[in-house]
Amino acid sequence: MLPTPNILEVVALQLPTKKRYQENLDSLLEYIKSYQDKHIVVAPEVFLTGFDFEHMATAAKFSANALKVLKKVVGEQILVLTLILEDKDEFINQAVVIHKHKIIYRQNKVKLFKLGDEDLYFRAGKKRKIQPFEIEGVKYAILICFELRFKELWKQVEGADVVLIPSRWGKIRKVHLEVLSRALAVMNQCYVLVSNTSDVAFSSALISPSGEITQDDTQDAIIGQIDFREIKKMRRYIVMD
Repeated sequence: MLPTPNILEVVALQLPTKKRYQENLDSLLEYIKSYQDKHIVVAPEVFLTGFDFEHMATAAKFSANALKVLKKVVGEQILVLTLILEDKDEFINQAVVIHKHKIIYRQNKVKLFKLGDEDLYFRAGKKRKIQPFEIEGVKYAILICFELRFKELWKQVEGADVVLIPSRWGKIRKVHLEVLSRALAVMNQCYVLVSNTSDVAFSSALISPSGEITQDDTQDAIIGQIDFREIKKMRRYIVMD
């Protein structure tokens, strides 16, 4: 059993999505196995299937079955990923948090990226659903890729100790991902853990409340530590009233 100490070991995967869905699931399972000693593992946005708009029904069916497999595997760890799923005859891009063999949190993507035609294929989630949630005394929040750009959502996740960002961010806007995620960490005095695909932009990172960055575009995974003493220190040092 992994304890919950002052420091959490975390991993942001930085992987390409292959055309064959099963290859992606097998890869994710291997990384989960390799990082059994880490508390949190975050995968890139829709890592298992990519935005396979031509085969949405197939992608949704595969993702639903993959969830069953992942629930069996993920025990004391926290796994965060987004998947294409079907709900009431519509498709959604849903962030899922798995812990102790259960799905303990779900959040649909609210801000769909029109330049990527996401609005043509997905039903948007409800903005009010974006809010911090707690696991074993730690407050987490999730913003999915494009949602990082919206300042009103920064306000909604205020108070979270860790903001998790599964992403599929484009290379042409790579610097935006880096600047915005760092600014969010500093503004909300929290840790930000970004998992971005290596298909396009890389830039996966762990960012501390003081803006310090752990990042390496040459690696498949970004490994770092969340130190809750740093959160407390920053929030006491600069009081945001």
